[in-house]
Amino acid sequence: MKSIFRVSAGAILLSSLVLVTGNAAPAPAITGTWSIEPSRGRGSEFVNLEMRRRSGHSSWSSGETVPVSSLSGLDRGALASGSSPVHFEARRDAGILRFDGSVRDGEGAGHFTFEADPGYVAELRRMGHAGLDDDRLFSLAVHDVSRTFLRDLSSLGFARLGLDDAIAFRIHGATPEYIRAIQGLGYRSVTPDEIVAFRIHGATAEYVRAMQDLGYRSATPDEIVAFRIHGATPEYVKELADLGLTRVSPDDLVAMRIHGVDAELVRTFRDLGYPALSPDDLVAMRIHGASSGFVREIAALGYTKVPADDLVAMRIHGVSPEFIRELGSLGYPHVPVDDLVAMRIHHVTADFIRRVEARRSERPSPDELVEMRIHGESD
Repeated sequence: MKSIFRVSAGAILLSSLVLVTGNAAPAPAITGTWSIEPSRGRGSEFVNLEMRRRSGHSSWSSGETVPVSSLSGLDRGALASGSSPVHFEARRDAGILRFDGSVRDGEGAGHFTFEADPGYVAELRRMGHAGLDDDRLFSLAVHDVSRTFLRDLSSLGFARLGLDDAIAFRIHGATPEYIRAIQGLGYRSVTPDEIVAFRIHGATAEYVRAMQDLGYRSATPDEIVAFRIHGATPEYVKELADLGLTRVSPDDLVAMRIHGVDAELVRTFRDLGYPALSPDDLVAMRIHGASSGFVREIAALGYTKVPADDLVAMRIHGVSPEFIRELGSLGYPHVPVDDLVAMRIHHVTADFIRRVEARRSERPSPDELVEMRIHGESD
């Protein structure tokens, strides 16, 4: 915000002080400062309103984009004026937020007070809500947790919903309409935390419905959230299905996304002679680096159509194309994959083989070399 509004708070406070005599009204329990500026991209009908409070060593702030029409007493003419004092209100079911200050060229700053609505407090107590102190009521007002909102939630099965959860619903846009749509998709027992997680991660009713249509009708709320976190979109599921990977379990679908198994990778392995790799195979190959490049290199050395499990074992134990070539140069061409893996596990190196052959008249087999290492023969 422009510097004029950083220094104006003190001036605003001084200009808004009213000297009274006799019995003065008690000061509001909740006070703070506010600032306002035009909303970028939303047009002149909206403004960005920020409120701030300090209490001891703690501070609080909240900002939201609101219609100018929701701020009683503030109009676009006043905002556009060169410089003028303003007084406006935000009337919420929980109480009234009153704003005093000044605006200049579309931006403004000042102080606010909050006054709770006694009727709201009384009804919330009748609903069974306790702990309605000033701070809680202020938060309920800021996030516009109305009695109608709470009654609507009660009708949807959330009669005992805590106020913190109700505030979280409002923050994250969990409207009664949204909850009703999610429940209509079979999630009748969805919890408040699950609803908030759905909203945070963008699990819209349309997304859930699309995933159900693709076979994930029984996906749990946690699985739906995991889908969203890791980018398991309907488009991704359709691409896999087109390549023959149908009925992929939720866990496998998430694992494939985590480890970068995409349609292009599946196509590449199909072209290399692996038309029916399972999700587990694909994930393991990605985790251990059994890449298309690795498959091509060992194929050039005579190891074609090696099963996926063997490819993974080769990568885990360091059976590299270089190791295979080195064995070939020592007179061990086309060593079976199991023997290659065993030789790596038991540290049968090229240097070890040379030393053994220097002491023996006959070339030992791969199995014999492994047995020597198992029984303690060193380099």
